[in-house]
Amino acid sequence: MKNFCLIGKPISKSLSPNIHNSSFIYNKIEGIYTAFEVNEEKLEEAISSLVALDYKGFNVTIPFKEKIFKYLNKVDESAVNVNAVNTVKIINGELTGYNTDYLGFIYTLNERNIKIKNEDVCIIGSGGASKAIAFACANMEPKKITILNRTRKRAEILKIEINEKFKNINVDIYTNNDITNFEKYKLIINCTSVGMEPNTNISPIEIKKANCSSTFYDIIYKPRKTKFLLDASLFGCQTINGIDMLIYQALLSEEIWLNKKLKISDIKKYLLVGDKIGI
Repeated sequence: MKNFCLIGKPISKSLSPNIHNSSFIYNKIEGIYTAFEVNEEKLEEAISSLVALDYKGFNVTIPFKEKIFKYLNKVDESAVNVNAVNTVKIINGELTGYNTDYLGFIYTLNERNIKIKNEDVCIIGSGGASKAIAFACANMEPKKITILNRTRKRAEILKIEINEKFKNINVDIYTNNDITNFEKYKLIINCTSVGMEPNTNISPIEIKKANCSSTFYDIIYKPRKTKFLLDASLFGCQTINGIDMLIYQALLSEEIWLNKKLKISDIKKYLLVGDKIGI
């Protein structure tokens, strides 16, 4: 039996055990996935315990995605790109860090054949999720990335981080209320928690104009149709919620741990039929 887990705090509402254990059943993998709430001062001890207990890998969530770096032997480019790790593989006691949040977001766009090269992209928010998504977008060579945030200060930090890695990417900063016309953007992504249950009647932005050829993407998965997405759908825009990214980042972690390609699209369908995830 191969053991895997999630470490972080808080983890009580995490859907990761449901996703991974259901995937293991589907793929006939003798594995079990659990979740452990870990206090920050016990992080090193927790990691040592996982190695000692012969865990094959684990996921990392808030607040350890950056703190985990000093305990790793190697870091994959996917994690270097965003300076955050959400997946760790253990081989002979050595730990290698990856970022499948970054990869999962790209996977959702590729699956739908959404191309943003030489297009305008708008990212709402400047927190940890925003960074992974901003770097993923920058890697696809957009014409410009616009960051909308409640305050300029944190957005300016994200802009600096993007331009340090991608010197040729033009980045603009506005506060949330500065833009209501989104017609020029090919892709608009909400990377905030605004609109998440139970506060489902609010959106991070006001949409007065939008182009029906644009895609509005919300990393929130509960509810499945946030006000942000409902407002965008009134203009005939394609909408994507956070379920796909949630599933893809998990399954891409499994590919890393198991060193095998999975039929990700098929597994996603299996997980969503009968709501095995528990959304």
